[in-house]
Amino acid sequence: MYIVRLVILGILFYIAWLLLRGIAGVKKISPEKRRKKRAETDAHVEDVLVEDPVCHTLIPKNQAIRLRKNGETYYFCSETCCDKFSENSREEE
Repeated sequence: MYIVRLVILGILFYIAWLLLRGIAGVKKISPEKRRKKRAETDAHVEDVLVEDPVCHTLIPKNQAIRLRKNGETYYFCSETCCDKFSENSREEE
């Protein structure tokens, strides 16, 4: 008889927990929906900031002036910084 009471009590607690969870609005999100939501959030990120190696200014990557040298890409805030970098790299060689 004691075990039957425990089982009934367990079922009642489980039902109460489900009701409270429903009232609180907590819903379990499937992994697929979670991935979809993350992809939507990532789609809102439009650009990344990069640092100019000369003046250390942060610039949006799509607005930066690019220079490819020795297989590396460098990003600059202006033509002036790009020219300074090119001059300094020539002096080092």
